[in-house]
Amino acid sequence: MIFKDYYKILGFDDNKANAEQIKIAYREQAKKYHPDVNGVNRNTEERFKDINEAYRILSDSASRRKYDRAWNVNIGRRKNREKFGDKSAKTDSFKDSLFGMFFGYAPKRKKEKKQEETGAKKGEDVETEIEITLEEAFYGKTKKISLRTVKGNLKTITVKIPAGIRNKERIRLIGQGKKGPKDEKPGDLLIKVKVLENDRFTLKGYNLYTKALITPWEAVLGAKIKIQGIDDEEEIEIKAGTTSGEKVILENKGFRDGKGRRGNLICEVQIMVPKEISEEEKKKYIELQKISAFNPRKSVPRKTIKCS
Repeated sequence: MIFKDYYKILGFDDNKANAEQIKIAYREQAKKYHPDVNGVNRNTEERFKDINEAYRILSDSASRRKYDRAWNVNIGRRKNREKFGDKSAKTDSFKDSLFGMFFGYAPKRKKEKKQEETGAKKGEDVETEIEITLEEAFYGKTKKISLRTVKGNLKTITVKIPAGIRNKERIRLIGQGKKGPKDEKPGDLLIKVKVLENDRFTLKGYNLYTKALITPWEAVLGAKIKIQGIDDEEEIEIKAGTTSGEKVILENKGFRDGKGRRGNLICEVQIMVPKEISEEEKKKYIELQKISAFNPRKSVPRKTIKCS
């Protein structure tokens, strides 16, 4: 597997950038290669994916420390040799074995190095799509998919859907693609995730939007009502005088962002009027109509019509 230089992807020559510089570089690169700017282009889509992947790793201090150890082995050491000459090359085998003892890194064998130098290709990648519900995307799930091989046989593969995955994101399964010729490695399986529409929630970014349905009297008098969130029942307060379209925001009750945090649950108030009422209810509404001075059309400015 080719080692990705996340620093180079974000435009850096080394791994000395601080957190703020990484954030700024990410914004610049993401804006430059965003699909909305470049249109449908596989190369820019892959580049955009690498940019997001690089920021995800480098913006987290723990994952960055782990990545930096691998970066020093794969990139930093070579840069030092280029800078100071090949004197350090003699100690490479010792350093590789020592690094491997502590961090589980295995130095590349001669055959692997030769394949990289000669540009030997692996087998073709295979792309497919899987449909999941919003709840499955939120919680994560293990699913099985069946693919037909070149020989026509069905191959069943178990796919682990990570919690917090979003629509159109891809899962890469290393070595599950087409077999390469001779001794070359097989390609990868790229699974595009399609999150199905939900009748209760709409996902925008990491925020979940839902409707808070209330009665006319709850809107006038105020009330505390319960609504169903994606993982729990929540209680919200409807203030007296609330109108349709107003929003109640519950922080950290939205979708997962993949880093242990969550977006918000945004409840849009919608006043529901009963279509069928009893005779007793009708009398009450008629009585209210007689005693109430409220006129919502009073505040609407009248249009002036000019006659020629």
